[in-house]
Amino acid sequence: MRADRPGERGAALLTVLLLVAVVGAVAAATLERLNLATRQGANAVSMAQARAWADAAGTMALVKIDTVLKQNPSRVSLAGGWSDTPFPLPIPDGIATARVRDAGNCFNLNSLVTVDPNGNYVTRPAAVMQFARLLTLIGVPGSDGIAAATADWIDSDGSPNPGGAEDAVYAGRTPAYRTANTMMVDASEIRAVAGVTPDAYTRLRRYVCALPNTDPAPINVNTIEPERAALIAAMAPGGVSIDQVRQALAARPPLGWSSAGEFWSRGPLASANAGDAAATTSVTTKWFRVTSDVSLGRIALRQIALVDARRLPTRIVRRVWSDGE
Repeated sequence: MRADRPGERGAALLTVLLLVAVVGAVAAATLERLNLATRQGANAVSMAQARAWADAAGTMALVKIDTVLKQNPSRVSLAGGWSDTPFPLPIPDGIATARVRDAGNCFNLNSLVTVDPNGNYVTRPAAVMQFARLLTLIGVPGSDGIAAATADWIDSDGSPNPGGAEDAVYAGRTPAYRTANTMMVDASEIRAVAGVTPDAYTRLRRYVCALPNTDPAPINVNTIEPERAALIAAMAPGGVSIDQVRQALAARPPLGWSSAGEFWSRGPLASANAGDAAATTSVTTKWFRVTSDVSLGRIALRQIALVDARRLPTRIVRRVWSDGE
């Protein structure tokens, strides 16, 4: 046989080296993908575990809420320090806490409409006026237009309320969109309503909510913070000021008032013309908010749950999650 030429031996060596390089690159890429898949799998397991612990914390909060309601079904006050006080849930390799607070001390945006016998959403004029007063009290410009446009956003018809806005207004925007014609799921949806600027939303977001019904949310005078006195002042068109409401709330008894009428008949509000405001306030709470924070390794998760307490046992009707911020 004829001996291989030196050039052929060099070509063979280069071929072998090229194959080794290709196999090495493929192996490195495969290992990288394997490592990525492993990390993704571990993160998915950790996230699922964090959500499970958040659900457990929420269940503990339901027990706490039921206890508060059973102690005195006719009156919910801040006695006992249950409101916004974190209580821990011991978990392995992490920390979980839950906080409960009154979720009904807000203006329910969905109460701007009512449901007619045919199941259509129809504007509730009295609620529109009340919402406009609230916006005025907290310094939001264009309050009448925003209140009317928010009702138009939810109601079923295509005819704008006086000063309101229907599809024709939003069709000219970039990008164009239409009104929802149904109840809001979250109060942040109001940012899409005509007239609601970022500054307006910043001012009003702590005063509004989107409960899963069209009923007005009675304000519990035993649990509302004095800083949100505008919610109560907006319900009394007869000249009740925010300062008067704040003074009344500052004089709140340790166990709260026994009735909304007692709140309106004493102190700074005794001589005020409250009108029908007493009917829109209460000393009980029908909705609670549970915030569960879970820290598990590198996972930080926050679950916010809306609790329906209109009847016992209470139940969670809505959950949202965030990254813990």
